[in-house]
Amino acid sequence: MKALIIGAGIGGMSAAVALKQQGIDCDVFEAVKEMKPVGAALSIWQNGVKCMRHLGMGDIMDELGGPMHNLAYQDGFTGDIMTQFSLKPLLDAVAERPCPVSRADLQSQMIDFWGRDKVQFGKRIEKVEQTDTSVTAYFTDGTSATGDMMIAADGTRSVVRAHVLGKELDRRYAGYVNWNGLVDIDTDIAPADQWTTFVGEGKRVSIMPIAGSRFYFFFDVPLPLGLKEDRTTVVADLKGYFKGWAKPVQTLIDAIDPETTNRIEIHDITPFDTLVKGNIALLGDSAHSTTPDIGQGGCSALEDSVVLGQCFSETNDINTAIKSYEEKRRFRVQDLVLKARKRCDVTHGKDMQETQDWYDDLRVEKGENIILGIKNTIQDGPLG
Repeated sequence: MKALIIGAGIGGMSAAVALKQQGIDCDVFEAVKEMKPVGAALSIWQNGVKCMRHLGMGDIMDELGGPMHNLAYQDGFTGDIMTQFSLKPLLDAVAERPCPVSRADLQSQMIDFWGRDKVQFGKRIEKVEQTDTSVTAYFTDGTSATGDMMIAADGTRSVVRAHVLGKELDRRYAGYVNWNGLVDIDTDIAPADQWTTFVGEGKRVSIMPIAGSRFYFFFDVPLPLGLKEDRTTVVADLKGYFKGWAKPVQTLIDAIDPETTNRIEIHDITPFDTLVKGNIALLGDSAHSTTPDIGQGGCSALEDSVVLGQCFSETNDINTAIKSYEEKRRFRVQDLVLKARKRCDVTHGKDMQETQDWYDDLRVEKGENIILGIKNTIQDGPLG
């Protein structure tokens, strides 16, 4: 049995590993000639870490995961702490720690775990042909590949998704722009073991520790779609958007490297029911493109892969296993996308009164409610 894996990102590589555990041969195809991930880092919460351990890649998380032991929200203008608490109760509840990681390092190490020489780069899919017993992928370089099934982890702009659904889906602008990158840890910005977020005016500045004594940072600003800005103005742009904000925010802006800072207009896709078509399954962003507001994009792709492997452990029949994967995943991923969308709206001032109410709640939050929400999301995953 052979599977064609379309995409060598987190979803594609974890899917290949999960299927290999079930004795299935996989050919992995990646569109780009060299991996250049969008986004400097990402949060792998405990449900994702558990999936990596299940797939035999837990050591990668131990090496790359930053020492994020505490969480705090601070007033964007004054810098005053609104709430601050330890994440140890969350670790105790789910028997695992969260791991904010460099996206580039994570993808690179997952590819190395699989075998870099076994990934075919420069293979951008443009067409799919499907029969009851086979799937053929046609690539823009004129080559093709045929397998018994296809796992499409080809991202939010998925070509295979249009084949599975019989139509293109529109991406929805979430209403804000995100700048992100990496800087050296500086305790004048935030404690080295804490996820720190400054909030105000429907904007966010967030800092997470990752391995290598680095902070992952992001700035969120509600803005119109298509605003013309580029790397040459990033520092001036951020200085303008965060004028009057607290000194740590200004210190962070001064520290960033415009050449390695990403600017992304955040989108998602309204959830849909169909994740499979015969012997083709969508996985990761192709199946459930989400905003990053609850940190579950990478985690949900890892969950997909674990469940896919579990389904093939129960049957050798491709269509039965893939259909079972759809039934086990579609409600979970719809829930995650909509939770992220709801959090996005509250965080970014879609209704400023609702956002102000959230700020007020943070000022009396002791940590229990935030930890409970994260814990419930984690424990709803396939590995508990």
